[in-house]
Amino acid sequence: MKSTGIIRKVDELGRIVSPKELRMTLNIKEKDPLQIFVDDDGRIILQKYEPACVFCNSMNDVISFKGRNICRDCMEKLSSKLEDN
Repeated sequence: MKSTGIIRKVDELGRIVSPKELRMTLNIKEKDPLQIFVDDDGRIILQKYEPACVFCNSMNDVISFKGRNICRDCMEKLSSKLEDN
């Protein structure tokens, strides 16, 4: 993990403002969803949300079907399985 040297205070509503330069560098735009993680050492990690397949967690070639994300590879495997039955 790389330190940016940037320190921000939490406001009365629990919000933290991320610096514009950091958002631009990470290609985070207004209204972009972020995922929040906590690691084993208690560090908070923010990551730009990328949809992942519910079956294999791949983030490549993912589409949404009935509110679930599925990659094309798993969709082809499911389709093949259905054809076999």
